[in-house]
Amino acid sequence: MSSAQDPFYIVKEEIQESANELDKTIDVAARDTSWYGIDRVEIDKRRRWISNAHAQVGSTKKAVVAGKEKERSSAYSARDNDDFISPESDSIGVIFWGMSDNRLDALCRQQDEELDELSANVIRIGDVGLTIHDELLAPDKIVNELGMEMDSTSNRLDFVQVTAIAI
Repeated sequence: MSSAQDPFYIVKEEIQESANELDKTIDVAARDTSWYGIDRVEIDKRRRWISNAHAQVGSTKKAVVAGKEKERSSAYSARDNDDFISPESDSIGVIFWGMSDNRLDALCRQQDEELDELSANVIRIGDVGLTIHDELLAPDKIVNELGMEMDSTSNRLDFVQVTAIAI
């Protein structure tokens, strides 16, 4: 399976893109903390969190790559062994990976668990992104409401001035 089709790489790319987007939102908020109503401590806290997320993605990637390398090397050593089962065998794990069906099933279960964990991390990062998005929109909403109140007050003041002049 090519890396373009491998679910691990697809999810990994999504996580990296989400983490990069969070980096960008933190940078935007850091430029004018007063506008977004957050302080430097919160900016630093968010930077540490996203840095940890990047580190987790990197360590998971390294673990998967190391696991694949280990499987490849064990498959090659099994092929060099005279006891290696021939390709005529009906065991799919032995044919493709040089391992037993039980080992292949365990490997698939482990990969499924890792993908579930990555999926949960993607969802969590997405939720954080949405929270940051909402926090960034809140000041805009407040400014818009204040502008509407100012317009209303200005209109009432204009009416009172016109009435006062008429009297």
